[in-house]
Formats: sequence, C-alpha cells, structure tokens
Amino acid sequence: MRARHSAFLLAAMTLSACRGRAPGPPDATELARAVDSLIPLVEQAVGIEFKKPPRFATRTKAEVQAYLHAKLEQEFPASKVAGVQAAYRLLELLPDTLDLRALLLPLYAEQVAGYYDPDSMTLYAIEGAKRDQLSLVLAHELVHALQHERLPLETMLKDVTNADRLAASQAVLEGHATVAMLGVVMPDRSALSDPDFWQAYREQVKQAQTSMPVFSSAPVIIREGLVFPYLAGAEFMRWWDMELERGPLPSREELPQSTEQILHPDRYKRGDVPVEVRFSQRANGVIHEDTMGELELQIWSAEMRGGGEVLSDLPLGWGGDRFRLYRSEQGPALVLYTVWDDSVAARRFASGPASRCASHQRQGYRTEALRIELAGQPAVRIVRAPTTWPRWSDLPTAEARSR
Repeated sequence: MRARHSAFLLAAMTLSACRGRAPGPPDATELARAVDSLIPLVEQAVGIEFKKPPRFATRTKAEVQAYLHAKLEQEFPASKVAGVQAAYRLLELLPDTLDLRALLLPLYAEQVAGYYDPDSMTLYAIEGAKRDQLSLVLAHELVHALQHERLPLETMLKDVTNADRLAASQAVLEGHATVAMLGVVMPDRSALSDPDFWQAYREQVKQAQTSMPVFSSAPVIIREGLVFPYLAGAEFMRWWDMELERGPLPSREELPQSTEQILHPDRYKRGDVPVEVRFSQRANGVIHEDTMGELELQIWSAEMRGGGEVLSDLPLGWGGDRFRLYRSEQGPALVLYTVWDDSVAARRFASGPASRCASHQRQGYRTEALRIELAGQPAVRIVRAPTTWPRWSDLPTAEARSR
C-alpha cells in the first residue's frame, strides 16, 4: 500500500544518514550559509542551474506534525483510507487488526528529516537533524526545488486516478534527488557507476530502517512502497543517465507510466506502455478504485507465497490492471482485472498467486480466480466477495485498450 504517494512524501525519508538528534536546530545564518554553499554543487551534480534562488526555512517537530496531519486530511481523507484499508485487507496485504489511519502519521513523522513543499515552494530543514548531516538533507531537497522549476510537482503529485503511474513519477523524482545528493557528498563520484556500490547502498538503507520502530512493525506492502522510490528510482535514474542521450531529468511527457518501467527500464526504452483497463459500468456503489501495477502485484505474489523476498528483479509480464471495491450489506466486495503480455504470464499468475488466494478461506466470503480475455489479450479476473453478494450472478465487467 503506497499510501497513494501525495506531495508531502517529497522528503528524505529513507536515507539513513539524514536522521538524528541534536541539541537544537541550525539558526537562520547557518542554514543560509549551508544552502549557499550547496547550490553550485547541486547544480553541477544535476546538470541544471537554478532560475532563481530557492526559499528555505526551519520547522519545529510540532510544525512538521501539523503539516503532515493537514496533508493527510487533504490528500488521504478518512473515506479514502477506509477504502484502501478494506481492499488490501481482502487481498491479505494488511491484517484485519491494522488501523491504517492510526499508522500513517507516526510512520511519516518518524521518517521525515527534511522536505521540499511544492505548494509553498520552500525547502524546510527540521529541528533534530544533526548539523554534520544537514548537507545531505539540504542537497536532496535542493534537487526537488530544481525539479519544481521544470516540472509541475504541485499538480502531478496530486493525480490520484492511478496510484501505479503516480508511484513511477515519484520514483523518478526521489531517485533523481538521491543520485544527485550522493554525487554532492561523495568525494569519488565514479563510485556512482559501480553496481557493487548500489548493492551496498541498498543494504545500508534497508538495514537503517530496522532502527525505526514504526516502520519496522509496518506490513511489507507499506515498507516496500516507502523504500521503492528511493532505491528503484535511483537505479532507474542511473540507467537514464548512462543509457539514454536525453536531458538530466525526464520531461513531463517522458516520465515513466508504470512501476514496471521503473523496475525494468528496458520496458521503458522499447515503449512498453500499460494497457488501460476500465470497468464497463458506472461507479455506483464503489467505495474505492485504483491500479495496483507491477510493484504491488510483485509484493502480493510474495505474500501469497507465504512471505519472503519480493522478487521484483524478475518481470511478471504485467500488462495492466484495475480493481474496484464495492459496498454491500454483507461486507466489501473486491473485483480485480489484470491483463498480461502473453498467455504464459497470465497462466503463471493464475496458477500461482491468484490460485493461492482463491484457496485461502475467509469467513463469509468466496474467492474466484479465472483466466479470461480482454480485447483479445490474456487476462485474469479475481473476485473476493461475500458469499451472498447479489452481484455474483452478474459480475462487473471490464474493457482493455489494445496496444
């Protein structure tokens, strides 16, 4: 569950070196001096110059809490939280006992050490960040300020119609900022092209997360979703820089359209765009609707195997998907349509995670996984709904746009 990645997640959340305690925040003079010294280094690392100096300020932890709370209320209101929670409980990605809304604020507050706010176009340093590590936070967030001069962050990160596409956009932004930040602070920038360095960095970041009690206790879907934009995004942006003769940052039109393209850049290079899946009927009685995408289906597949490593390096053959959660007196009903690149991928998904899900018993519920075709393409439909759901006899249908 990627928490539907809204703008307030533009923060240096998963960087182990960006956390810590200190006797007090940097004062205004110290912060201004740090920003001024970093601007030319960030411009050099990114290959883009600022059009105008960025705004910056400090915030207390209480102010950050208030900011996060306001953003949650605005972009992830209670009705949406309830829909996501119900859908992912039915998919067994969240335990029935988890209160998602109660988890989100402490989860984000635990991780934020600095952030760039697109709405106010201001970079914030947070009280408690260690002074000797302030440059990491500021460098990362300065990159976001540069990005905002070329991309409409305040609108593109509020597109809630497709969570998978939104996660891909965020991965570009956070991955770009992560690579640039490391380029600023590392004396030997040639290490950034070394695969061994990135493997060690991935391990360091994941190990650092174990020191965060809220993060460590969160379900896998949440942990993987939070780490994804920084790690997979950095890998994608390394590939972008090395393999494509384009600008240092994708334009709005060049942004990847799916987490599949982030995880498997060759799909991006050959123009393997997602199949658009739409439900045929109006959204009457729909509590929540969204797209899972390659990343979440990879996580779900791992959970259906009984847990363990998420094998995101191996492509699923995902083509597209869409799910709806319907309201009923007997309990919420979930309908998920997935489209696949070929019959082999569809059969593998149907006989693997889909079949395992169908074999799991949920009191008062029935689960069905069926291979079908949408617009002549191999597909799998998964339905988990109360046994007495009236729509079992007339299931919602979907359409797919052929490639």
